[in-house]
Amino acid sequence: MHRHGYKGRKFGRERDQRKALIRSLSIALIEHGSIETTLPKAKELRPNFEKLVSKARKGDLHNRRLIVSTLASVPAAHKLVDQIAPAMKRTSGYLRIERTALRRGDNTQMARISFVDDINAEPAKAEKPVAAKEPAAKKPAKETK
Repeated sequence: MHRHGYKGRKFGRERDQRKALIRSLSIALIEHGSIETTLPKAKELRPNFEKLVSKARKGDLHNRRLIVSTLASVPAAHKLVDQIAPAMKRTSGYLRIERTALRRGDNTQMARISFVDDINAEPAKAEKPVAAKEPAAKKPAKETK
């Protein structure tokens, strides 16, 4: 028997537990901007999360509702659509996976998954820079002759 056509890692979990795992990793990544997890979990998270970011970049109501239903966290979904997705300067490849140390105890390879582009905590607002007014130099009093 061959394992053809079975996509994805099982992680030794049932289907609903795997879905909950990916969901919670996605929410943590949105909230913190970078998370450290095992390498297989990071590799499994990347394609799922990049699909969410692609939907968030469109930003319309239908895609926002799809993201809310996938994440099951309204604040995280709104942060993804309103803050993170507009800051992305690319059309794909939003995440970076970097290998870190081996975990003490079971020697599992750990990895840090983070955004490639710099994501600020607050959305960049187009504000005019307020120039501080310098005191005008005093003009010499008019001389009377």
